[in-house]
Amino acid sequence: MTRTLSIGCGAYDRTWPLIAGLIRPEGFDFDWQVLPPEEVFLKGMLTGAFDICEMSTATYMVQRARGENLYTALPIFVSRKFRHSALYVRSDAGIERPEDLRGRRIGVPEWQITAIAWVRGILSDWHGVGVADAEWLIGGIDEPGRGEKIPVEPPAGVKARRLGAEETLWALVEAGELDAIIAPRAPLAFHEGDSRIRRLFSDVRAAETAYYKASGQFPIMHIIGLRNDHWATDPGVATRLFDAFEAGRRHALNELHQVAYDAPMLPWAGEELAYAEALMGRDYWTYGLDARNREGVEILCRYAHEQGLTDRQLAVEEVFPAS
Repeated sequence: MTRTLSIGCGAYDRTWPLIAGLIRPEGFDFDWQVLPPEEVFLKGMLTGAFDICEMSTATYMVQRARGENLYTALPIFVSRKFRHSALYVRSDAGIERPEDLRGRRIGVPEWQITAIAWVRGILSDWHGVGVADAEWLIGGIDEPGRGEKIPVEPPAGVKARRLGAEETLWALVEAGELDAIIAPRAPLAFHEGDSRIRRLFSDVRAAETAYYKASGQFPIMHIIGLRNDHWATDPGVATRLFDAFEAGRRHALNELHQVAYDAPMLPWAGEELAYAEALMGRDYWTYGLDARNREGVEILCRYAHEQGLTDRQLAVEEVFPAS
């Protein structure tokens, strides 16, 4: 009898072949629960509710460094995204360049979010604005009361405070008390076209293209974890799990080319795909630890340490110890 493993993970083009049963892992079936990332992280990473779990890479690094991880990661990068678009500034703050953030007050919803770790690292590496060069306010953007998934603090010497029970980052922007927000999801006011907030990079694609050309990095956001008890009882399940996700990725890559030229609901999809491939190559979203992926993990390990998420810089072999 084939056993079933529960999985909490988003429905992406690269996971859909597995959700739909077009590709089946060897030796087990999936009981797939499609959930938004925040819910998956809280249910899985904090309680071990799933056999297999989509994970925030930065939060996993925190847990791994502390020896508190309920899951062990595989180099299955189900989420990647360039993040220059995650930087929003108050329109009247006089911030025109990333360097203008030095000495400013910047808000983040959590200190440990992977996207924010990447943005802070990019500001430091490429624009000379380190975490100690700004003041940080931490809390909900549009709703008060947001906390960290697991307890973390900015490193010593960094000026930061957590918002009060009724405060929000957007209210502080409105009051002129906050200069910028870094967040993977835009403030509601930005979506509504409020002129008081704008993106720092007015041409996001140009900024992200320049970053890719200079760094070669397509930033890693989420990874897949297998709960630790499975590594002990059936170590081979990790290889079969990786193989299934890799097959799903390849299926999605082939489908992408078909869909892009079959009039999808997104106009100019074919042109966008051609642009991405001209810049990054045809197979630009890979799993496993090839040289580029290894470098990306190493960069994020360094950012996690520099930003106080881990007490030491993890090695790639600590992040993916059984790979």
